[in-house]
Amino acid sequence: MADSSSSLLPLCERISHKSYILRIVDLTILVLLFSLLWYRILHMCENNTIWLVAFLCESCFSFMWLIITCIKWSPAEDKPYPNRLDERVHDLPSVDMFVPTADPVREPPIIVVNTVLSLLAVNYPANKLACYVSDDGCSPLTYFSLKEASKFVKIWAPFCKKYNVRVRAPFRYFLNPLVATDDSVFSKDWKMMKIYKVFYYVYFCINMKREYVKLCRKVEDATGDSHWLDADDDFEAFSNTKPNDHSTIVKVVWENKGGVGDEKEVPHLVYISREKRPNYLHHYKTGAMNFLLRVSGLMTNAPYMLNVDCDMYANEPDVVRQAMCVFLQNSKNSNHCAFVQFPQNFYDSYTNELVVLQHYMKRGVAGIQGPIYIGSGCFHTRRVMYGLSSDDLEDDGSLSSVASREFLSEDSLVRKYGSSKELVKSVVDALQRKSNPQKSLANLVEAAQEVGHCHYEYQTSWGNLGWLYDSVAEDTNTSIGIHLRGWTSSFISPDPPAFLGSTPSVGPEAIVQHRRWATGSIEVLFNKQSPLIGFRRKIKFRQRLAYFWVLMCIRSIPELVYCLLPAYCLLNNSALFPKGPCLGIIVTLVGMHCLYTLWQFMILGFSVKSWYVSQSLWRIIATSSWLFSIQDIILKLLGISKIGFIVAKKNMPETRSGYESKSKPSQGEDDGLKLELGKFEFDSSCHFIPGTFIMLVNLAALAGFLVRLQRSSYSHGGGGGSALAETCGCISVVMLFFPFLKGLFEHGKYGIPLSTLSKAAFLTVLFVVFSVGK
Repeated sequence: MADSSSSLLPLCERISHKSYILRIVDLTILVLLFSLLWYRILHMCENNTIWLVAFLCESCFSFMWLIITCIKWSPAEDKPYPNRLDERVHDLPSVDMFVPTADPVREPPIIVVNTVLSLLAVNYPANKLACYVSDDGCSPLTYFSLKEASKFVKIWAPFCKKYNVRVRAPFRYFLNPLVATDDSVFSKDWKMMKIYKVFYYVYFCINMKREYVKLCRKVEDATGDSHWLDADDDFEAFSNTKPNDHSTIVKVVWENKGGVGDEKEVPHLVYISREKRPNYLHHYKTGAMNFLLRVSGLMTNAPYMLNVDCDMYANEPDVVRQAMCVFLQNSKNSNHCAFVQFPQNFYDSYTNELVVLQHYMKRGVAGIQGPIYIGSGCFHTRRVMYGLSSDDLEDDGSLSSVASREFLSEDSLVRKYGSSKELVKSVVDALQRKSNPQKSLANLVEAAQEVGHCHYEYQTSWGNLGWLYDSVAEDTNTSIGIHLRGWTSSFISPDPPAFLGSTPSVGPEAIVQHRRWATGSIEVLFNKQSPLIGFRRKIKFRQRLAYFWVLMCIRSIPELVYCLLPAYCLLNNSALFPKGPCLGIIVTLVGMHCLYTLWQFMILGFSVKSWYVSQSLWRIIATSSWLFSIQDIILKLLGISKIGFIVAKKNMPETRSGYESKSKPSQGEDDGLKLELGKFEFDSSCHFIPGTFIMLVNLAALAGFLVRLQRSSYSHGGGGGSALAETCGCISVVMLFFPFLKGLFEHGKYGIPLSTLSKAAFLTVLFVVFSVGK
């Protein structure tokens, strides 16, 4: 319970990041865009169809920049003070931690193990934590890995807490284990020349690494040899199971029976896998998250829940305490803050664009009604996930009389949450904020299996409460549902980052993941949670605009067209850009945007090279994934096909060091760039045709222009063309897609395959013939 004394310092405070200079720059770019549109309108009759196409593309860009400006207008974030928590809170609330995984091949169990180990070792009372791993692939290998990890964590967690280890994912910590933080026991002992304590630290560190290597070797050996599956009766439940056809499995890997919460204890660890049958709709990750919600409600029923992807380890040991600072600040904040979102940072080198987007856009949305839930690194309030609206609570946080009648009646409970009596009782306790009595988890396994049956959700409200269905982007969909009910959310961006993870290797896997994100985001616009409808709901207008940001994926069509227009005009000898002094609008606009984005990168500690690589990668990946996501949506709306959920392959790349820089929220930098220009892992997938097609078209246009120039037969004024402007446009596109240019001439692993190149070349020939024919 929190101490309400007003004399104590606050647990967190809202930090505003308003900048009038940035506002002026944003508005200046917006004015330039509108000026360009106005110029095109005035001269529309004097030019051909290309002028109209350019106007439509630039109108789309202007609309998107208007939305971005509105989102970024009043950026903010919450700054927690976890060191004040102990003096303000006498009894910390419990937290259930969810780690979903679905495929032991695409998501190797050792990655899941490292994430789980980092969560079990955070600085929080062990008796207040429970970690639930949902295995939608029903893999005995995943369960075996967790059993082995439960043995290692009994020495790993106490070691981390005793020596205040900063990075608590072993695979990252052992890269450079002797680097100590300023406040660590090791650092203090070193300064005080207590050599014997330093010796013990080094000794334990070496032993710890040896044990971790043994753990990794066991998991690796088990991957290739399954003899342990038949030798252990504990794996009998996995006999004759298939990923899409198996019964519910709930196993308590480790139960904390100490109940004291000292540094030698380890939190609960539970493995679950819901029932799946071929003829039942299981709703992919969203269904797994709702099963996690039900099982955790039965077993521990913590008022707060942490959702972490299986490859996003806890990089900040105080992350749970930081989130609790926001939830426990005061009664008003506790009632109206539905979730606390941390940034999704990565230790890969090519994700700098995502880091910059989150830094500016997430802070911008946080200054309105709160950040958007991004599917990982988020602390949820259980009562909110059970369907409560902000109007259902009194000022003291208790249920209103109307809400009590609506939620607590027996008929309503069964209709909403299902027929499990144990689950219904836990829901009532959660809604009324009653503390969960200590129970043996082993005694609740049967009840937990019941709520995992594939028919349990039939004729209930699951999917309209908990994590929402009807989109493969369950995070965005659920986030909109929460904000529509009047709740706010909080954004915390600590240094170092709270969570770090890996992204798929550059190539098809990265595009597949971005395609799923984009497809799910567009789906949201067409379901009942759409921000386009229901204007009487409790969501602010600018917050609706923030959700319109998903329309960014539709921008891929005008971007693709606009990249082809300079080449078309060079081949057709027609004008694309304004003439004379008005050409300065385009030059100033492009120059300002480049300098603006470069400044955004450099202010976060990235270099010019990092900015250039990130811009190239983002355009290549985004254009391809967005185009195909639009195709998926069109096919779904026409009833031709359904949208599936493809799990992106997770990699654990080798890195030289852990988190080192305090100025950078990601690990990417010049010296650490493992991805050089032109080195992409291409395959024959159609995902790479758009980028290759754009490159070949612009190269063909430049080659044709040079040939005409050499023969002195190209008329600079004929047809109203502006050869210099269009040539510069083609060169800009080529420079933007420069990695593809190198890929055209690379061979072996990183070269663009002949099948992709031939398809793009065929489209290029058609484009050139059409352009010249015009």
